Amino acid sequence: MAGNSFGKLFKLTTFGESHGKAIGGIIDGCPAGLSLDLEKIQDELNKRRPGQSAIVTQRKEPDTVEFLSGIFEGKTTGTPIGFVIQNADQKSKDYSHIKDSYRPSHADYTYDEKYGVRDYRGGGRSSARETASRVVGGAIAKQLIPEIEFLTYTSSVGAIKMEKNYWEIDADLIEANPVRCPDPASAEKMETYIREIRSQGDTIGGTVQCVIKNVPKGLGEPVFDKLHAQLGKAMLSINAVKGFEFGSGFEGTKMKGSEHNDLFNPDGSTTTNLSGGIQGGISNGMDIYFNVAFKPVATLIQKQQTINSKGETVEMQGKGRHDPCVVPRAVPIVEAMAALVIADFMLQNRSSKI
Repeated sequence: MAGNSFGKLFKLTTFGESHGKAIGGIIDGCPAGLSLDLEKIQDELNKRRPGQSAIVTQRKEPDTVEFLSGIFEGKTTGTPIGFVIQNADQKSKDYSHIKDSYRPSHADYTYDEKYGVRDYRGGGRSSARETASRVVGGAIAKQLIPEIEFLTYTSSVGAIKMEKNYWEIDADLIEANPVRCPDPASAEKMETYIREIRSQGDTIGGTVQCVIKNVPKGLGEPVFDKLHAQLGKAMLSINAVKGFEFGSGFEGTKMKGSEHNDLFNPDGSTTTNLSGGIQGGISNGMDIYFNVAFKPVATLIQKQQTINSKGETVEMQGKGRHDPCVVPRAVPIVEAMAALVIADFMLQNRSSKI
């Protein structure tokens, strides 16, 4: 299986399956001499871990990261940083009923068609459990670029949308509720709705908004390695993501060019920021902001028709512990992937200048 690495200079490779002994990763290209705050890395993992509130999966995983290499006396050595996160609460029997059946809208069928074998226990490598390793990589990337500020939060659940703009919110309110929405009124509605959906044995999707501040000018390349293209790839590689838009996004298609153009101030900043901080694939120094759309979780605690490996129509129902809405736990994953992209481009910029 290819495609387990992300990044050019700051590169993260992940390994492991949902119900294997452990998951983990290797970070290659992190410069030597970086003092790491290991508690901050663990704090980021704690935001993603299961069982943290009543509206997420109740799988009890401590998600404690153990570093194996690349760090000595609290500083990076410049060698590959290896780490593992033990799987402690697997209940593989919850998946025995789908050993020969394909869950609708999951990777079960496509994995079997591509590889001829699949780990049906929690989805194996296709499980969102893999994203814990991304959070570790992103947490280290953030410490490499401390001047960059990330603001990431739930902006909608189903049809319930937070109406405030990102510059109007209080960042301290993001972690004040289990939905991770910085608008208390919207957060309360979202939480109530998720609980209602869960009681029906159903699931719901939503969106995460990410804002990146203090990004220097000049990150990104103008052709295939556009900054927004790499951000899009990063976000679309996350489980359950169905859409990515930055700047004005799809709303920009409804505007005239005379309305959409960001006019310049004398210092090179712009009077508006419909470009989303990126023009021609290169950062222009303005805030970068984008939205990531997550579909409803595919596993339902309801009966559905599907097919088995023999092509026979069968009935199945999800069992075990699943998120009724993945969005709240996706917030730190989106931020981690954004940090990986920005850190990688900043290292590329340093290496391209004498």
